[in-house]
Amino acid sequence: MRPVSNPSNPWLSTDVEWIGEPPEAALHVFEEDAKTILSENDSPDVGMRWSLNPYRGCQHACSYCYARPSHQYWGFGAGTDFDTKIIVKVNAPERLREAFERRSWKGESVMFSGNTDCYQPLEASYQLTRRCLEVCLEYRNPIHMITKSALVRRDVDLLVKLVERARASVTISIPFADDAMAKQVEPFAAKPSLRFEALRVLAAAGIEVSVNVAPIIPGLNDPDIPEILERARAAGAVGAGIIPVRLAAEVKPVFFERLEQAFPQRVAKVTSALLQIRAGKLNESRFEKRMTGVGPRWEAIRALFDAHCRRLGLRRYDGGDVGDEDEDEEAETTFRRPTRQGDLFER
Repeated sequence: MRPVSNPSNPWLSTDVEWIGEPPEAALHVFEEDAKTILSENDSPDVGMRWSLNPYRGCQHACSYCYARPSHQYWGFGAGTDFDTKIIVKVNAPERLREAFERRSWKGESVMFSGNTDCYQPLEASYQLTRRCLEVCLEYRNPIHMITKSALVRRDVDLLVKLVERARASVTISIPFADDAMAKQVEPFAAKPSLRFEALRVLAAAGIEVSVNVAPIIPGLNDPDIPEILERARAAGAVGAGIIPVRLAAEVKPVFFERLEQAFPQRVAKVTSALLQIRAGKLNESRFEKRMTGVGPRWEAIRALFDAHCRRLGLRRYDGGDVGDEDEDEEAETTFRRPTRQGDLFER
């Protein structure tokens, strides 16, 4: 990895996610020449086999982020290091093209943001996600994206073309309905109001969009479920999913420190609710168990979610299954390698 002392200033770009002043914390950027860019997933909890992550670490600084422990693999901490020491895979588009050129590649759908957000603020200047989308379009490879960034609106033009020539869908995570409450827990992610607007822009362009009401933090944001679903449906969403918060050992102190600072009167309530939906534990790490809850408390949350999905006509997704993953597996791939003639004879 190569440290970058003065990366390009995304605030001077027209593609700006944060409206207002950037965070005070110093940002350290490390550029990396990645050996590969596609990660193969064999977890039964994830609906897609292949994922792509141009960045390690995430500037959104969500206190609950399940990806925090992965930052330790690179010698960093799971706390503020995760938020401020970002590794950028500068050769991501080139590695994606190499993967598509391998004879073993069969054109399966690729999920953007299987770990950290592919549209975090540095994307405004590096544009690695956009360039990877251009590669997917060139090869007509189907994709699904999951993000909590309003920056996804920038790439509507490419997503529309992918819808026409391959398959593309987008899920936007919105766990809070209120901008002020969201800022306390996910301080540098786009405001929920901006995420609803991003849903509207994508849907209006003909892109299939869903909302992920995730993570559910019982005792804090479960009352927001009806409003989030209402606003998402009004914006054009066709599906929705929920996932309970996952608190690995390295995530717990970050989450509870933020919770105690922002909502001290709710700490006991949230702790009790978490123990109820995790069978007396604060976390569940087992496959096929970690993406859902148990017990009467979780059943009540699930019933609330299901009732409003039915009322609004939203497709419901379980656990990590968001978007059209099952349909993608069954559908004939649109993938094809470009020829020297390119698209000369295509519309």
